[in-house]
Amino acid sequence: MFFSRFRKLGRTLQHAQRFRHIVAVFLKYGFNDLTTQLGLPRVHRIPFLQDREEQAAIREMSLAERIRRVCEELGPTFIKLGQLFAARTQLLPKGITDELTKLQDEVEPFGFEELRTVIESELDSPVELIFDSIEKYPLGAASIAQVHRAVLRTGEPVVVKVQRPNIASNAALDLEIMQQIATLMERHIEGWAIHQPAAIVDELAKSLEKEIDFTREAAHLERFAWQFQEETNIHIPKVYYAASTSRVLTMEFIDAIKASDLEKLDEAKLDRTAIASNIADLVMKQIFEHGFFHADPHPGNIHIMGGNKICFLDFGLMGFVDIRTRETFVDLVWGISRRNEISVTSALLKLADSDSEPSREGLESDVADFMHQHFYRPVGEMQFGKLITELFELTAKNHLRLPPDLFIMLKALSLTEELVRRLNPDHNLVQQAEPFMRKARMDRLKPKRFAGTMLEFSRDLSEFARDLPAEMRRIISQVKTGDAKINFEHRGLEPAIQSAERISNRISYSLVLASLIVGSALIVHSDPKSMAGWIGFILAAFMAFGLLISIIRHGRM
Repeated sequence: MFFSRFRKLGRTLQHAQRFRHIVAVFLKYGFNDLTTQLGLPRVHRIPFLQDREEQAAIREMSLAERIRRVCEELGPTFIKLGQLFAARTQLLPKGITDELTKLQDEVEPFGFEELRTVIESELDSPVELIFDSIEKYPLGAASIAQVHRAVLRTGEPVVVKVQRPNIASNAALDLEIMQQIATLMERHIEGWAIHQPAAIVDELAKSLEKEIDFTREAAHLERFAWQFQEETNIHIPKVYYAASTSRVLTMEFIDAIKASDLEKLDEAKLDRTAIASNIADLVMKQIFEHGFFHADPHPGNIHIMGGNKICFLDFGLMGFVDIRTRETFVDLVWGISRRNEISVTSALLKLADSDSEPSREGLESDVADFMHQHFYRPVGEMQFGKLITELFELTAKNHLRLPPDLFIMLKALSLTEELVRRLNPDHNLVQQAEPFMRKARMDRLKPKRFAGTMLEFSRDLSEFARDLPAEMRRIISQVKTGDAKINFEHRGLEPAIQSAERISNRISYSLVLASLIVGSALIVHSDPKSMAGWIGFILAAFMAFGLLISIIRHGRM
């Protein structure tokens, strides 16, 4: 019992220290009004000491740059949050999301002895009995883990991905604090409740949970290999399970050229046009055929082997979209390509959800205007990623929310388009996607698929009909016994409540002050030499001065 309470106390102190540090960094970069808007306790309003040069440099920064610097200074979890917001273009202005895309996971590597400790504790064996050799300096170091080249005792060249010490506990602490701040944002900052920042933090927590568990990454890699087992233009790295755990992942070393290294590709006499087509083809198959896709296909995660063969790396972050979402997305893109605003509007409403029913006429009008701006120009000038991003900014304007996996998919498509256009400036991703979309539309009409859909509908309908009488009896019973409850939720009253509390506190304070003055005056009147009366007057003066300062600080006289 004692040790349990001691651990809880330690956790509370750690939480308070980290919270103070987070608030201090926000204050350092000029977000002084944040504590007032979020209603944070005054104990957190602590100064952040800076020299004049640093203060001047920060004042010269734009708002977007200051937000990025905050994320970088607060470490891995906040960097991940910034990257998540960078993909949510409907939440923040374009200038801020563009700046947040500059956030990088690259950080200082941790020492080799710490690496040895993690490997030996995870694999329960000395490093020398597992690896014939392991390089002391990493190939790369990110916020979650770092990667080292090594050779197994069997002589096979591998790469070893080792998790940073204490990353799980540090991330958990930051996520707790983020959840508190997100809840305060929903309550106190007007217009943010609809964007559900607490739900975004939950999404970040799920994403980090997946990235931190390397057994998930190994499973992702195996599924990826299974769905491309018939493909000849892709290579999937092998996992060595005997030297892998949830914090250590050992994989086949791939000797290949980074997809963005155009000079080396040309030196190796590889066909950049074929490479661009192969990459796009594989990404389309991942999304439109399998629904399981690499969520971060940037150039560092795609390497090219001999024969223009593609090798994807880093399977920590993967995306999944079910068949219904894929088909609705196909309807969306198909409607865009056919310039049919009614079809596009219907697809958007199916993909998104909202707290209130949007105006369909207004949405159709916005979609038609969007098409008029972008689709009466040569096809080669169209950028798939940019078009979809702007279309979803349009949904935000109409208070529609899209599922997280859809954002991840769009980011993957945008990264793919950027890479293939670098390899081949004439490549048209929209044109290459068209056969996949046509196939997805035609598959719905196949007799087997139609029969399966009807069977599923019949089963759902029969279950609903079977459960309906019992559910109706339960509701009627609750109404009869008085157990039925109706919940009302008020929004937007917090400022009024805070104002009322401030007014009542000042009235109480003033009554105490007036009582002190009257009491002191009576004492002095009865005995002018009494110290108690004059001390009362001095104390009243201090209290009155404090009340005046408080009123001036809040800008209300």
